[in-house]
Amino acid sequence: MADNGRRLFGTDGIRGVANQEPMTAEVALRLGQAVAQRFRHPSRPGRIVIGKDTRLSGYMIESALVAGIVTAGADVMLVGPLPTPGIAFITSSMRADAGVVISASHNPYQDNGIKIFAADGFKLPDEVEADLERRMTDIAAGNGGGRAEAGAIGKAVRIEDARGRYVQFLKHAFPKDRTLDGIKIVVDCANGAAYQVAPRVFEELGAEVIALGVHPDGRNINDGCGALHPELMAAEVRRTGAQLGVALDGDADRLILADETGTVIDGDQVMAILGTRMLDRGTLPGRTLVATVMSNLGLERALHAKGGTLMRTAVGDRYVVEAMRAGGFLLGGEQSGHIIFLDHATTGDGMVAALRVMAVMAEENRPLSELGRAMVRYPQVLLNFAVARKRPLEEMPGVQKIIARVEGDLGAEGRVVVRYSGTESKARVMIEGTDLVSIRAQADEIAMTIKQALAASP
Repeated sequence: MADNGRRLFGTDGIRGVANQEPMTAEVALRLGQAVAQRFRHPSRPGRIVIGKDTRLSGYMIESALVAGIVTAGADVMLVGPLPTPGIAFITSSMRADAGVVISASHNPYQDNGIKIFAADGFKLPDEVEADLERRMTDIAAGNGGGRAEAGAIGKAVRIEDARGRYVQFLKHAFPKDRTLDGIKIVVDCANGAAYQVAPRVFEELGAEVIALGVHPDGRNINDGCGALHPELMAAEVRRTGAQLGVALDGDADRLILADETGTVIDGDQVMAILGTRMLDRGTLPGRTLVATVMSNLGLERALHAKGGTLMRTAVGDRYVVEAMRAGGFLLGGEQSGHIIFLDHATTGDGMVAALRVMAVMAEENRPLSELGRAMVRYPQVLLNFAVARKRPLEEMPGVQKIIARVEGDLGAEGRVVVRYSGTESKARVMIEGTDLVSIRAQADEIAMTIKQALAASP
């Protein structure tokens, strides 16, 4: 169960298996009504943007959301398949009252999800999500007044130029006095939401583009491709002699890169490349970069060496953004490749991050393999395993005892992070240290202790 009265919303909206609770047409209908109620405009019907990725179930969820929103008297602007950050941009650019994204991001096609942006393009805070859930409960009980009068029903229109608007927005993330002429780029769009916009952006900037994952069929999103499987993109970089590889996930809010040798560059390394340069130039506000508890200790050390600070948050790009906004910081992200530039976007954007790295390559005339040396990675072990239920870790003394013992053994040269996934029924154990063999054994021991404690609990 989520905090603050939220039961449907997790760390990144509502998510689940399509056509099963909570990802059903009935839930989407009520959510549409609740969104229309919450984001009413005082002088005109509310206007809600809806976009999606390429999953088969997106049609079902989209239709139900549209029905709910117009039933409650608000208008809908449909943009079709577009990256999550693109929908956030369109919501703000078109002065809509809210934006809705239908996507399960990096999950397989059987899953889907719904996340919502406010009028400013930022994800909703917990208390607003809790309010939407209360409204949905009232509507389901017949107490919510979800339906408008016959003459006040909303309408739905399709925004035909949304893709073009977003392409122009992305190109502004790259210096106007630079081009990608003579650069060969492999871009893997994961058969997802960026399959049209990503190749177009790089081509319009002058690059030779080798496009992978651009033939979505509703079922092949993230399937052996994209940011979750960067080995495909990396192999193509080596095969074609490209200078760079870019792998996006299903909704293109995260990226993983490959340098010209096919070596994979993750989100921590991207933040190290950009953050250290901003520190050198004095353009990193508060000399602080915001990341999560999962980011590698090497990123922290790289920033410290330049006189900078790494602020850590809970896992989830929304928590990174909240900390950035509260502290007035501009750069943050996650190891998984969500990179946020608050001077350009309101949420993680894989394409913006890729263009910022390419700008550094162009300005310094150096290959990505050299830029990637901005940080030295500490050995890290991450174990994920399924759990039937998420018993609070603090209620398991044996687990707490072994975590404390491992932390004592690691000292200042390592970290332990044990948590439950916010989007899946899984537990995660992450350990960093100087010796890979030792931390792997320690992670196995903690994972086994959790499994035994869960099996023994009533």
